[in-house]
Amino acid sequence: MNTGKFFKLSAFIICSVFMLSLFLAGCSDQPSRKKEQSTPVQEEAVKIVYVDWASERASANVVKAAIEQEMNMDCNIRAVSLVAMWQALAKGDQDGMVAAWLPSLQERFLEKHKQDVVNLGPNLKGTRIGIVVPGYVDIDSIEELKDHAQKFDHKIIGIDPHAGIMEKTEKAIEMYDLKEFELVSGSGATMTTTLQNAIQEKRWIAVTGWTPHWKFAKWDLKYLEDPKNVYGEKEYIATFVRQGLKNDKPEVYNFLDNFHWEPGEMAEVMLWAQDEDTSYQQAARRWVEKNKDKVKSWMGAS
Repeated sequence: MNTGKFFKLSAFIICSVFMLSLFLAGCSDQPSRKKEQSTPVQEEAVKIVYVDWASERASANVVKAAIEQEMNMDCNIRAVSLVAMWQALAKGDQDGMVAAWLPSLQERFLEKHKQDVVNLGPNLKGTRIGIVVPGYVDIDSIEELKDHAQKFDHKIIGIDPHAGIMEKTEKAIEMYDLKEFELVSGSGATMTTTLQNAIQEKRWIAVTGWTPHWKFAKWDLKYLEDPKNVYGEKEYIATFVRQGLKNDKPEVYNFLDNFHWEPGEMAEVMLWAQDEDTSYQQAARRWVEKNKDKVKSWMGAS
C-alpha cells in the first residue's frame, strides 16, 4: 500500500470512529434528558399512624379524608401495634398520630418518647374506660365479679396486651381480689366478636371497655362501678407529630393542631362502619362531607 492510500484510509477510520462516538453519546443523553423533563416533582404523601382500635380507625380515616378532600394532598394511614405507633413517630418515620389516650393509658409510652415527639394536645375529651357487661347482667360493681366467677367463665376479655386498659385491669384484678379471673388478651375486633356472640346467647360476659365506641350504640351495655377508682376519671385522646413537621409541612402541622371533635361524632363514624357494605374509609368520607364547616375550621392557622 502506498503512503497516500494509507493516510486516506487512516483519516476515514478516525472520522468514522469520531462520528460513531458522537452518535452514541447523543443516544445515551437523550433518554436522561427526556426523563428529567417528564418526571414532575411530587410532594410526599402525609403519613398518619394509628393503633388498630375501632375508635382510632375512625379518627385516622377522618384525618385522611379531610386531608385528601380539603387540602388536595395524598395521605397514607397505617395500622400498627401500640408500641410500634410511638416508635415510628419518635423515629420520624411517620408524620403524626391522633390516637394517644391520656393521661394514664399511654403514659409510659409518652414518658419514654416525649423528647422525640411534639404534643399538640387533646383532640377529643370525655373518654372513659373500665369493665363493661351487658345490661342483662344483674351486678353493678367490679366488687361483685368475684361472687359470680363461674358465670363469667372465669374470664375478662381484653384487647392488645400493651394497651393501658390492660394494665389497669390487671391492677383491678389485684385490688378487687379477682384471683379466679384470667385477663384474656387479643384485639379490639376479637373482643367485640366475643361480646356479640355472648349477647346473642344471653351469656354473662365481662370485657375491657372504653367510650367512645360503637358497641354502646349497638347493644345495651353498662360500666361496672369502680369504688376503688382503679380506672380513674375521664381521659382524653391527644395528637402528636414528629419533630420537624412544622417546618417541613406547615399546613399539615396546622391542620393536626386544629383537629378536634366530640365523642358522639367519633361514635357516629364507628357506627356507620359497622354496616357490612360500609368501610371505615367510606364512613369517614361521608362524615367529612356532612360536616364541611367543622372540617374547614381545622384548616385554619393555629
